[in-house]
Amino acid sequence: MNLLFANDRAGQYPPSLYAETRLPLDPFAPVRGEVRADVAVVGGGYTGLSAALHLARAGLSVALVEAHRVGFGASGRNGGQIGSGQRQEVDWLESRFGKATARRLWDMAEDAKALTRSLAAQAGVAVHDGIAHACRTEAEVRHAHDMAERLARDYDYDQVQPLDRAAFRALVPSDAYVGGDLDRAAGHVHPLNLAIGMARLARDAGARIFENSLVRDIRHTPGKPSVVQCDHGRVTADHIILAGNGYLGELDQRVAARVMPINNFIVATEPLGARAAEVLAEPIAVADTKFVVNYWRLDNEGRLIFGGGENLGYRFPADIRTKVRPHLLSVYPGLKDVELTHAWGGTLAITMNRMPCLMRPAPNVLAAGGYSGHGVALATLSGRLMAEAIRGQAAGFDALANLPVPPFPGGAMLRWPLLVAGMSWFALRDRLGV
Repeated sequence: MNLLFANDRAGQYPPSLYAETRLPLDPFAPVRGEVRADVAVVGGGYTGLSAALHLARAGLSVALVEAHRVGFGASGRNGGQIGSGQRQEVDWLESRFGKATARRLWDMAEDAKALTRSLAAQAGVAVHDGIAHACRTEAEVRHAHDMAERLARDYDYDQVQPLDRAAFRALVPSDAYVGGDLDRAAGHVHPLNLAIGMARLARDAGARIFENSLVRDIRHTPGKPSVVQCDHGRVTADHIILAGNGYLGELDQRVAARVMPINNFIVATEPLGARAAEVLAEPIAVADTKFVVNYWRLDNEGRLIFGGGENLGYRFPADIRTKVRPHLLSVYPGLKDVELTHAWGGTLAITMNRMPCLMRPAPNVLAAGGYSGHGVALATLSGRLMAEAIRGQAAGFDALANLPVPPFPGGAMLRWPLLVAGMSWFALRDRLGV
């Protein structure tokens, strides 16, 4: 079974609050016949759209192929959080790679945030400031406050405000947490509108975008351009960018062994009106410290958009509301009478060490994915880094590609059953509050 079609209808955005409130964008035609380009981009999410945009602005001929619609995958379904740093915190990065590399990775992530905000502004998509991090134990609070101090001291980043129990509860009215912090320079956005806005920018820069163009095969012949074969046509290109992330499938086994698809689920409530104050005191986003993270924010209409719960495999649960509701009520039990008007799932991708996976799987092929739930900004940056690498400016790409991202035990074939066992253990820890 192909993840691209396991849960969704061909060529349509999956039903969600985001799809219901998206910016207009006329469909792009599929690939038909022969298409020639300098660069073929496979995947129309943030990574692929950013790569196509930056390549087109640099004057290269670009053909982007997407199996459904641009922003169809994780880019159009996620929590919309533009977080600071990498998925792993700076103490983890320092312990593995040293302080100099950790600082460079932090600076690259700051560049990712700035790039994402800039493209959103160019596309007319609003970005709202602030992400709070909700801690469940006093040990987690101490660690969060230590990290805020370290960022200010060693990374010139003084935007994280430590919050004790009372201050955090005044911001996030929930008894589930004992403190945390607020990152004023992080942000959140309507994720599908960001993708659509980037598609418009790429189109206007001259990139050719093809939708409803499932890639069946990619063929490489030494000394000749590569061929991206779709159902009703093909793209011949000198360079290939693989930007399918969790939906890449088996197009490249080296990438598949390191990038694991995983499903995550979101619900949206009816507009809360005055009860929105029971959820958040400010229009920020929140993410907590559970292994399977809960994350949420309010939209412009006062709806709570809440993400929680994951599964592995191809199929989403039959009743997503039932899966997510317990997570929501564990944070806000007073909302048990509120109607959940929307529920949807999506497939992101993780890596073993939760660092993004940037690779050169073939001499003329670049790949990026595995953002592990931290992809809004990092995927956008990765697209630009691949565009720069194709133009001979590979320092940024290599800084991430040189980081070790080990394959999952068992490779592409056995990664799911082994990860199920590991995630079951961490899910038990979450339930026990460990």
